[in-house]
Amino acid sequence: MRHADNAGLTLSRYGQAMHQGEMTELSPEAVEQVLREELAHGDVAIASARPILRHLLVSEEHALFSDEVVARIRGMLLDIARQLLEAQAVAAEARDRVAFVAARDDALAARLCGQEAFLAHAHALALEAQLLDRLQARSGIDPVLSPLVQELAAGSQAGVAGLAMNVLAAQARFVQYHRRMELPLRDLPGDLFHKSLLALREQAGADDEPAAAAERRLRGEYQEAAGRLALIARLVTGMGSRALRALAIDHAGLSIFATALAMASGQDRDLAILSLNGRQFARLALSLRAAGLAPPAVAAQFAYLHPEVELPEGFELVRADNAAALLTAHPATAAL
Repeated sequence: MRHADNAGLTLSRYGQAMHQGEMTELSPEAVEQVLREELAHGDVAIASARPILRHLLVSEEHALFSDEVVARIRGMLLDIARQLLEAQAVAAEARDRVAFVAARDDALAARLCGQEAFLAHAHALALEAQLLDRLQARSGIDPVLSPLVQELAAGSQAGVAGLAMNVLAAQARFVQYHRRMELPLRDLPGDLFHKSLLALREQAGADDEPAAAAERRLRGEYQEAAGRLALIARLVTGMGSRALRALAIDHAGLSIFATALAMASGQDRDLAILSLNGRQFARLALSLRAAGLAPPAVAAQFAYLHPEVELPEGFELVRADNAAALLTAHPATAAL
């Protein structure tokens, strides 16, 4: 992939090989091999980011690091810990709930941070919110109300219209929660909600009845289908054959786009979010191709997400099924 501002500066081994005259012939196999190599390099970058991020989050000198994403991840993990501990404090009938929570929240947040799945999810949410702000500033894409949501909310299908309104409300809450570095328990995916309760019980001890009571109450209140990500997934699924329209970031908005991309390319949504950021150009290009977008449509999405990057010469030779196969061979599951 080439940097649009400087055709001589390449961002891929393919471009370098072409520039040095090592490749004299374009073929699907040659292009796919280079994309495969870039994908492997991107996977290594994702995997190596986790230990570094965990170190920054648990370091006693974390204040020395001003990175916004690190600060927001730490804030979200602390918020989850405090919600769990507040429920425990209520069950324990603690006289000073604030003190009860404050004495335990750092330890519980560190316990959550030690779980790869929690760290990956919080990281993805922080990147998603950051990219929402960037796209609004750069391209005028509203972080909450997209043309697609407007269209579906005003449609004649009552069920779809109601679901679109619920997505709109959930997305508006997400933007507000992120600004306050919060992550409500109700918006956690089911597996992470379960892990959060296990973390509470492990810290409190197996015989702690207030922790057990808090767990019972929180489980009774939790409805995974009402969470933001579940609502977006249902909306995309409900579009049926029209779901391809959700793969236009300017029409669907970033959050719906990311869910549609994950579903259509067979990837975890958190990994799909990571592919939109940094230098994961090969994974993003292959994901969009595997999702069914033609090369010109893939280029159009790159224009919004990475306007400085051009697709590699010969990318149009990569078939959608081969792109999907490359992604299957490089799931980057170690990073998630």
